[in-house]
Amino acid sequence: MSVGITVAPGIAFPDTSDGRTHVAGAVIADDRGRIFTQRRSAARRIFPHCWDIVSGHVEQGEGMLDTLAREVEEETGWRLTTVLAELFRIAWDPGDGLTRHEVDYLVRVEGDLDAPRLEPGKHTEFMWVDDSLVHRLRDARDPADYFVTDIVRRGLDVVRVR
Repeated sequence: MSVGITVAPGIAFPDTSDGRTHVAGAVIADDRGRIFTQRRSAARRIFPHCWDIVSGHVEQGEGMLDTLAREVEEETGWRLTTVLAELFRIAWDPGDGLTRHEVDYLVRVEGDLDAPRLEPGKHTEFMWVDDSLVHRLRDARDPADYFVTDIVRRGLDVVRVR
């Protein structure tokens, strides 16, 4: 699945066969320096009705790059083309006793960026975020859960210098 994806030098993907629960996050940047975000549906068990990046669990036998490509396609209909940088690593537990080991990458995609194919039942709307809109990501969350805002800010900072 990861055929034809360019990975910037120096990016090392973690071993996802170590028995831990891994999550791959795609911080999607467009040519205007904005970052793609999508709102989780109110029915979601974890972070309902909150803004998020494209992300998902690594499945059995899958590597981090394959997961990035799969999640981008499933959540937006776009195709992952480039992994530009590793942005963020975090181990977190949303209160269910299962620690997720998440790595988020700044990426580029191809497809109609004005018309993502959001997953029905999982996401309800999308927003391209620049510096003037990043404050809108801080909605119905506990302030301790603002790491999505931090990830998007980091993506905006990195894309600005590229």
